[in-house]
Amino acid sequence: MTRKKVVLVVEYDGSAYKGWQAQKYGVATVQENLEKALSVIANHPVTVICAGRTDAGVHASAQVVHFETDCDRPMRAWTLGVNSHLPADITVVAAKPVNEDFHARFSAVSRRYRYVIYSSEIRPAVLSKGVTWTYKPLDVSAMQQACKVFLGTHDFTSFRAIGCQANSPIRTILNFEIQQLGHYIVLDVRANAFLHHMIRNFAGVLMSIGAGEKPVAWAKQVLNAKDRAQGGVTAPPQGLYFVDAQYPEHFKLPQVPLGPHFLPFIQEPVYDLPS
Repeated sequence: MTRKKVVLVVEYDGSAYKGWQAQKYGVATVQENLEKALSVIANHPVTVICAGRTDAGVHASAQVVHFETDCDRPMRAWTLGVNSHLPADITVVAAKPVNEDFHARFSAVSRRYRYVIYSSEIRPAVLSKGVTWTYKPLDVSAMQQACKVFLGTHDFTSFRAIGCQANSPIRTILNFEIQQLGHYIVLDVRANAFLHHMIRNFAGVLMSIGAGEKPVAWAKQVLNAKDRAQGGVTAPPQGLYFVDAQYPEHFKLPQVPLGPHFLPFIQEPVYDLPS
């Protein structure tokens, strides 16, 4: 029987998991739960590959994964059927057969994250694990000014985790937007790829600038330092969402609304698909 390749779009609340990637010693991960559920429907062991791995406590509204299978199932089996075997905080929202040349990681031309800050003197009770709360008032205009220095291709050593395993610190930031929606401040970043903790380190620097603890010019100083020790604190994981991966149009992947979905009124920037 010919093996088939299927792509899934997956949403998850990462609060209860030690990240995306399956690990030893039985710790809870998103990948492990998804593979178990898929294996039940496929009736054989299934391994999935994702567009971008997420850390412990990080969420996704549109993680893209692919897997291969020998079985013949309708697409509803890979959504409704698989969801019936998943915990409530992981959901397959779309499924589609793809050609053999598709790869969730290597075919992606860009990836996109949103980091959601809740700025209020009073901490939130609802969505407390889905936002990063700060009691400090933040100057969004200063944050918007500062983030522009990250656009383009740079050495982002100052924004990578000490244990980052990427071969190169060079990345290209294609878009960086910041919007305020009441108490919510949303960092929206798209790049060809990201380094470990890169978005959270962006957020840490920008929150310090927004709080008036550092000047706007500090963002460029940190970037130019190429030294993680100069980059301030790493912001918490709970405000971070993987919201999109873009692929060449010929793959015709399922399209879902950008998340996180408690922010449906966010103004959507128009981005061109990279060549």
